[in-house]
This record gives sequence, structure tokens and C-alpha cells, in this order.
Amino acid sequence: MSGDKATLAQAFMASPGPRNKREAALLWAKGVCMGTADIIPGVSGGTIAFITGIYGQLVDAIRSFDAVFVRRLFDLDIAGALASVHLRFLACLLLGVLTAVVGMAQVVNWLLHSHPIEIWALFFGLIAASVYVVGREIRPLNAVNLALTALGAAVSYALVGMIPVTTPETLPFIFLCGAIAICAMILPGISGAFLLLMLGKYEYITGTLRNPLAADNLLVIAVFACGAGVGIIVFSRILHYLLHRWHVAAVSVLTGFMLGALRKVWPWKEVLESVVIGGRERVLREHNVLPDVDGGLFVAVGLVLAGVVVVLLLDKVSRSGNKA
Repeated sequence: MSGDKATLAQAFMASPGPRNKREAALLWAKGVCMGTADIIPGVSGGTIAFITGIYGQLVDAIRSFDAVFVRRLFDLDIAGALASVHLRFLACLLLGVLTAVVGMAQVVNWLLHSHPIEIWALFFGLIAASVYVVGREIRPLNAVNLALTALGAAVSYALVGMIPVTTPETLPFIFLCGAIAICAMILPGISGAFLLLMLGKYEYITGTLRNPLAADNLLVIAVFACGAGVGIIVFSRILHYLLHRWHVAAVSVLTGFMLGALRKVWPWKEVLESVVIGGRERVLREHNVLPDVDGGLFVAVGLVLAGVVVVLLLDKVSRSGNKA
């Protein structure tokens, strides 16, 4: 038994991931940032992955769960299966995400309700600067790449302004919702939870999680999870192919996604329609307005600039690390 444990430990350490404690701590911190973003409705963890320079690694890590991994599992070659996937990378990252979700959810929700303009201002600065940082990779800056950026921006702009629709509660549609939501979570600029709300299934899915052991709820959760699993495996391969085969075109579209998402994180809004779900108000329709010129405006602008500075510093650190 001890030999088996040693073999599994060796397989885990052989999997791709951080090379030392410093890299592990940094990856964990990036996971915390991703988890914090996922808590905020309309903000995608994929955006933070892009900002922090691990987007490509994240896609590759998800893609590593392939046919070889499944075959080794069926052959009961657990050590071989563990060594073939990017388990150490995902373990550090997901630990950070979990830390944020468990430890910061209440804080972030309180800030969103108590200081919404300030929080949205910070994220506006983060995403706006990310558009610049990621957009620098669009070379050559020709008409085709600019058109792809505009296309991505238009799609993202339209998605974040969608009005919820009434949809069926059939299992095939729940499967589809799982696939769509998880794909959105790894796309910069688009929130999976937000798309679930637009698909009319946010309340339904979260409702099943309140009593997950009920037979009907367990079936819905299982189908949703299967959809998410299939969706992320298939979509990660598509993203990997696009980023490697058509890198500049893919980056152009992804940059556009972030650009269009600025509509959602504009700090000053007027709510047009909302609904209470699970005792909490969820905004269905809103539109952006111009801010009043007062002391709060200067604070918000300062936070926008702070977000910009954070991204530029992260980019500088990332580039320095790559040169080293």
C-alpha cells in the first residue's frame, strides 16, 4: 500500500505544474483572483486568466484530460493517468479558486451591494487595460484582424445585454446549458452564471443545489455536470487549436470579447428590470448612464486607474519572468 502511495505521489509530482513553492504560491494567488471574479455576476474568470498570463496554460491543462487519460483509468493505471494530465497546475489553481469562493464570497457580495460603483470601476480598469495588453499581440494590425476584433466585441456586447428567455426544463436542454455555461466561464469577458440567467435556468440550477440529494435534483445536477464536462473538454480543444493554428485571429476575437464586455462592467447604471432569486435581487435589464460630477466620481476614476496600473504591473512582471 505504501508503495502504491509513493507511486501516486511520484506521478502527481511528474505532472506539469509549478516548479517551486514560489510559482505554486503565485499560481494559487491567480486562482484566488479568478475565483473572486467568478463571484461577481457578469465577470469571467477567463478574463483574469488572460490578465495574469495563464490563459493558454489553462486551456492546455483542461485539454490534457484526453483519450489517453481515460484509457489509463479504464486500465486501472492510476499513476499513468495522473502523470498524463496537468494535475499540479490545476490543483494549485483550483485551490486558489476555492479559497476565494469560500473565503471571499460574502465580502465581495457585501462590497457589490454597499459599494457597487467602486467595485465595477476597479473591474472596468482591469478589463480596459487587459484589452490593451492582450491587443498588443494582434500583429499585423490589418483590416482582417481588426474586423475579427470588432466581431468579437459585437458578440460580447450583445450577449451581456441579452434579456432572459423562457426555456424548457428538459434534460437535453439542461445538458446544453451546462455545456454553454462552462464554455463561457473560460472565455474572457463572458460570465457562465450570467448566461445561465439569460437562458432562464439560473434559478432552476441553483435551486437544485439547495437540496442536491433529492432524486430529481440529483439527476438534474448530474446531467448539468455531464454537459459541463463534455462542453469544456470539446471547447478546450477548439480553443487550443485556434490559439495554436490561428493565434493572431483567435487573440483578435478574444480581445474583442473583452472590449464588448466593458458594457457590463461600466460602473454607472440604471436598473430597468430585476427579479428576486433566493432572497437576492438579480438584475435582468439595465442601461449605462453618465456619472454625476461629485466626490464619488473622483474615487471611481481613481479605482479605474488603479485597475489599469495593476494589469500593467502584472504584465511587466510576466514579461520579466519570461525573459528570465
